[in-house]
Amino acid sequence: MRKRVLILGAAGRDFHNFNMVFRARPEYEVVGFTATQIPGIAGRVYPPELAGELYPKGIPIYSEEQLEEIIRDKGVDLVVFAYSDITHEHVMHTASRALSAGASFMLLGPRETTLKSSKPVVAICAVRTGSGKSQTTRHVASVLESHGKRVVVIRHPMPYGELKEQICQRFASLEDLVRHNCTIEEREEYEPHINAGRVVYAGVDYEMILREAEKEADVILWDGGNNDFPFYQPDLLVVVADPLRPGHEILYHPGETVLRMADVVLINKVDSAPLEGINAVANSAKSVNPKAEIILAASPVFVEDPSAVRGKRVLVIEDGPTLTHGEMGYGAGWVAATRFGAAEIISPVPYAVGSISEAYRKYPQVKDVLPALGYSPHQLKELEATINASPAELVLSATPIDLGRLINANKPIMRVRYELQIIGRPNLEDALRTKGLID
Repeated sequence: MRKRVLILGAAGRDFHNFNMVFRARPEYEVVGFTATQIPGIAGRVYPPELAGELYPKGIPIYSEEQLEEIIRDKGVDLVVFAYSDITHEHVMHTASRALSAGASFMLLGPRETTLKSSKPVVAICAVRTGSGKSQTTRHVASVLESHGKRVVVIRHPMPYGELKEQICQRFASLEDLVRHNCTIEEREEYEPHINAGRVVYAGVDYEMILREAEKEADVILWDGGNNDFPFYQPDLLVVVADPLRPGHEILYHPGETVLRMADVVLINKVDSAPLEGINAVANSAKSVNPKAEIILAASPVFVEDPSAVRGKRVLVIEDGPTLTHGEMGYGAGWVAATRFGAAEIISPVPYAVGSISEAYRKYPQVKDVLPALGYSPHQLKELEATINASPAELVLSATPIDLGRLINANKPIMRVRYELQIIGRPNLEDALRTKGLID
């Protein structure tokens, strides 16, 4: 009898775990995936082209809300938990739901799910979404390139479109973003690297992706998602921690895992966090991982024309996952608005429409800023309508992309940018040199 398996996920770690552990093993029958966190995933099918010969019809994707019903109706023996940036308490509540319905519960670890590369791998991960992985990845890429290394970035999966067309994606130009129908979240991660002249890979089959990336890289740079651990065995693991959320580094899954695995713990945002928060995170890191090097960094914000912000009524747009999965109430855009003297930050809540309005109900900590949600063309239109309905004089957009190219706003949009600034020594160049990744 094949053991019947249900994999809980959010179109990322779940598919990777299936590909690595279950796809070719006839002793298991994966009867379905469940989906949460990301809209529009449930109701689809993991296609036969990815599922393999044991699954000629593919594998259905259900809503996690149906967990107990699926376990009963499908005779599920084993529930595998495979998504990230949720509390330890949430993991165990989910385990309790599975156990009470009669199934066993499993977390798969790095040994079974991590691939080995023929090229050196530097992995950038974080204890929470919104800690500063993106600017850290860009900084590390620049350091490697300054030492003559060809860097290829591989991004943690965000396959929210047609899965069989996203098996292995290569992004080398802005036209590639259009060709692959990328969402705002995908563009936020890919566009800055493309603008810097780097190639980015992503998709669903991460062994195929790795082998393609190895053909054109001296160093593979793993750009992690949420607070997940890497899909590839790293030669250097840098984990970003957030002193604006002290304590979260040991309260969220699998953020605590990556904190304990880290070679380097980079405490970001020291320019905006209170000293007690910085010290709390540093002490926490030393407690659970005393061998890790601790590096301090800031992420200063800047705009092209600070004088254009002063005295204006502004609408602030922030990176979506930072506010939703990351549970932050604000981000770099709000910091810029207050720092550069905006007269008023207009709350978008009264003007939100459709799924944008629903997001405020689902994430009540978000009140004063607008998450850059655009998982579909329809949601992008709702984002546009919300912006245009606001009485703001200026939009401050802290998403890393040029949002003005995707929507027709009836008011000017000014981009808020932020880059990593290492404070003192040791720094990330020292860490790369210690591991023999640069001379």
